[in-house]
Amino acid sequence: MNNIEKLNEVLKYVKHAFIGKDEIVDLLGVSLIARENAFLLGPPGTAKSAIIRMLSQCVEDGKNFEYLLTRFTEPNEIFGPFDIRKLKDGELVTNTEGMMPEASMVFLDEIFNANSAILNSLLMALNEKIFRRGKETKKLPALMFVGASNALPEEESLNALLDRFLMRVKCDYVDPDKLHEVLLAGWSLENNQQAERPVISSAEIRALQQECRNINLSDIRKQYIDIVHSLRNTGIKVSDRRAVKLQNLIAASALICGRTEAILSDLWVLKYIWDTEEQIEILEGIINNIIEKEITEKAHPQAVYNKAPNPEEIIKEVQYLANKWENEQLSFEEQNVVKDKLRYVQTRCGWIKNAENKQYIQTQIEGLWQKILQTI
Repeated sequence: MNNIEKLNEVLKYVKHAFIGKDEIVDLLGVSLIARENAFLLGPPGTAKSAIIRMLSQCVEDGKNFEYLLTRFTEPNEIFGPFDIRKLKDGELVTNTEGMMPEASMVFLDEIFNANSAILNSLLMALNEKIFRRGKETKKLPALMFVGASNALPEEESLNALLDRFLMRVKCDYVDPDKLHEVLLAGWSLENNQQAERPVISSAEIRALQQECRNINLSDIRKQYIDIVHSLRNTGIKVSDRRAVKLQNLIAASALICGRTEAILSDLWVLKYIWDTEEQIEILEGIINNIIEKEITEKAHPQAVYNKAPNPEEIIKEVQYLANKWENEQLSFEEQNVVKDKLRYVQTRCGWIKNAENKQYIQTQIEGLWQKILQTI
């Protein structure tokens, strides 16, 4: 079994344990291979920490570090205390045994509680995989950092922290229709009745991370550049640095599928680069509209997955957009947001099975497009 097959077995195992969390597990797999950080947004009780814990347990020689941050968390709790023996000799050396600087998988819950005392060291660790404290500088063995929070940061000073997480994932409660399966899987997990755990070594993951850098992106680079321009025009910030790093996620999607070159459907990962919850639907609309033109059997499973649309929600969205266009003075960027949302809604409308509902909503959408064209 090669390294990719081992990783996919691990991801399959975790998905089997956490019903309804396939999207999150697949995205964590992509982040792991891309060696990029992932952020989970969601309320308590949505299995954020449990998923990371199980994934880290499947790294056979890895060390897991998990911590819940508060406003009063001190650097010693994350990075380790100063070594008292060496402190007597006048040396400031951190004893990192069992702490974050020695971990291969790091999960920081309520990440935005990070205070100024640990923020700078944390930013450097997340961005450069380096721990620096005084004269100490240490390269971190971390394969991936995962942060989680119940809410997005309100303080502007914490936006830099969110920016260090390239992949952003919404983690909600499982669909009520799947609750029975969730209860069975949870009961098995509580009673340790799961099948024998598949494993992959840290060295094998690092080999995959290196292999990811060799994926050929030439066939999709033009479309990728067009998307970056489109997102910037819509008001979604994609800096040059982020644009470069996002290529790692695209390459990781291709590698997980066993390919050496990226295809158009690998751009599905770009749906998860939002800064606000309002941008989630906009990104889905833009990206889905592009990748659905070339969905093949080679595509990543998440690229072909689209949530079934609710006609009532769609008509509410159309009415909201119509009201916004007619009654508000919109900037150029805000106008583009409305148009992008309307394109997304129009695409979703095509997936409605009830012909009468579909026809009614399409008529409303066409009417709004006519109003938009008249005012441009």
